[in-house]
Amino acid sequence: MNEHGTEHGDELADQGSAGFGSTAVRLDQGHIEGTGHLPVRFENPGMPPHIPRAADLDELAAKRAEKQVAAFFGISMLGTLVFLVAYFAIPMEAQVFLPGIGKANVSNIVLGVSLALGMLGIGIGAVHWAKTLMPDTEVVEERHPLRSGDEARRGFVSTVLNGGTDAQLDRRPLIKYSLGGALGLFALPMVLQVAGSLGPLPEDGLSKTPWKKGDRLVRDPEHTPIKATDVTLGSVFHVLPESIKDSKHVLEDKAKAAVLLMRLEPEIIQVAKERDWGYEGIVAYSKICTHVGCPVGLYEQQTHHLLCPCHQSTFDVTQDCKVIFGPAKRPLPQLKITVDDEGYLVADAPFREAVGPSFWERG
Repeated sequence: MNEHGTEHGDELADQGSAGFGSTAVRLDQGHIEGTGHLPVRFENPGMPPHIPRAADLDELAAKRAEKQVAAFFGISMLGTLVFLVAYFAIPMEAQVFLPGIGKANVSNIVLGVSLALGMLGIGIGAVHWAKTLMPDTEVVEERHPLRSGDEARRGFVSTVLNGGTDAQLDRRPLIKYSLGGALGLFALPMVLQVAGSLGPLPEDGLSKTPWKKGDRLVRDPEHTPIKATDVTLGSVFHVLPESIKDSKHVLEDKAKAAVLLMRLEPEIIQVAKERDWGYEGIVAYSKICTHVGCPVGLYEQQTHHLLCPCHQSTFDVTQDCKVIFGPAKRPLPQLKITVDDEGYLVADAPFREAVGPSFWERG
């Protein structure tokens, strides 16, 4: 092709309008007809001239930029520290009135704003650092085979290793240390949220129930106390401790404290402990199945069996709720009961073992 592209133009002219729809295409003086005289080949404009920044020419300007970057990283550190303090210091129940929003949770607001400052400080500091002190010379990488040559590969390694020097980390220790502090502190809120979201340690929460000595047995859900004379042969009461009304975690405590109360003829109770822990044939057992925690709610009066409807575990009340069928492996825990001066049934002691499904510390 000559400098006007006439040879290539002849080829396009032979092709007619192929490749350009209905527009006639041919070259005339190096331009394409019907396209507003666009040239066949654009000249390479090259790279724009590099304009030095103030920090490139003036060390005072560079120092000023260094301090500005460090200030942003300092803001990030301050925001992170506020987050850490607020996480423990501000109660979850605290609220504040905000115009246009209304009542808002103080903890959420402070944690959100401080975490945003922590992220914003690092982000703005990094951008300002790149725009004022890091190298800004534009370069063009020519296309090359997928695998670079050995010299280029060595050059890449050298570039990576010298990146810290090019970014002036050696000359700007204030940036290096402030960035390290900001990034190091900013990791703590993430760790704190993961650890804090796990909740408090259960301690003895799995082993103990709200039942305590002297707690009256009350009907569920009426919460009315029960006298021994109210419990007739064959009847079943679903009961809770009277103190459940003072619980701060009613659903959790109710799930552990639910009890079944029934009356049998004393002579058919085969286990001495069961007779001693009951009152005149009235016995109380945990309602929570020892298999997977389903509510045991079916009582067969003729056989004196308690049945769990989930997986058909069956417990014999006359044998201290021994498992006689199904997947459960342990008897239902018995609640020791007696009566108070007014004749109401009360707990004589809390449960002696953990209720519900078996676990490693049971017993």
